Amino acid sequence: MKKLISVIVPAYNEEDCVNELASRLKQVFALESQYNFEVVIVENGSLDSTWELLTDIATNDNRFKLVKLSRNFRMDGGLTAGLEFISGDACVLMTADLQDPPELMSDFLRQWELGWENVYGIVTKRTGTNLVRRFNSRAFYWLAGILTDGRIPQNASDFRLVDKKVYLAVRGMQERNRFVRGLFAWSGFKSVGIPMIRPERFGGVSNAPTLKVLDLAFKGIFAHSYKPLRLITILGGVIFIGTVLSFILLVYKWITEGVPFPGYGLAVSISLLALGLFGLMLGIISEYLGLVYEEVKSRPNYLVSETINLDS
Repeated sequence: MKKLISVIVPAYNEEDCVNELASRLKQVFALESQYNFEVVIVENGSLDSTWELLTDIATNDNRFKLVKLSRNFRMDGGLTAGLEFISGDACVLMTADLQDPPELMSDFLRQWELGWENVYGIVTKRTGTNLVRRFNSRAFYWLAGILTDGRIPQNASDFRLVDKKVYLAVRGMQERNRFVRGLFAWSGFKSVGIPMIRPERFGGVSNAPTLKVLDLAFKGIFAHSYKPLRLITILGGVIFIGTVLSFILLVYKWITEGVPFPGYGLAVSISLLALGLFGLMLGIISEYLGLVYEEVKSRPNYLVSETINLDS
């Protein structure tokens, strides 16, 4: 009996890409005929004709199964939704804009056949992205690597193939602030990266502006590392020790030299520095409190409006 490979594809405003996506996926399915395939495309609250085009695709090929969300729940919400509707022996996660080349699935499958349980793409080059976006990516992976003790691999992509035991483990994680890439990295299992060049979008425009990318990056780091909180403790200790030493020095100068008026500027500068540091520390604490607040509310990571072909 053929093994089933499930493919999850979140799609948001991808009317220029979905037909080409379906065509190239079918070519891969024909090439990998030793497997059966299902594709769960999560329509993530699009404002264009993405849903209508996907409906036509699913009508003509019941291997394409559709999940329409009630609104946009961002990339990780879409991936989380897709994980709930698959049943394959392995699962491929990818984007709809074809920056994750479907043809690379064959390389993923070969690694899976060798026993690897988490096969992910490592982006060696990004084409069609500006300097700011490339800098943000490098900065994120550098910082994430430090704060997570290297648990999130450098330049690892969401584009990956994972064994059923892996995606079931991640699917069972109930946290609200989901950084799916980090969850797969945290879960461990036998993992290997495959170098890939990320091409330009096939069509349309990016749905990931810089501010949203930075927000996701910060959430991903804070959700997978407590080191920023430890940094607060270290900074607080350094400031406390510095304050005590400064106080002792000032008392000594007051006794030996009196209370000089000069030095007022230095005192103000130190005060402003201390306020800045305390502001930074409060900001870090507020980020963690925000994550806790989201967890306590226990709202779902997505809401489904409609499905197609999921009963077949």
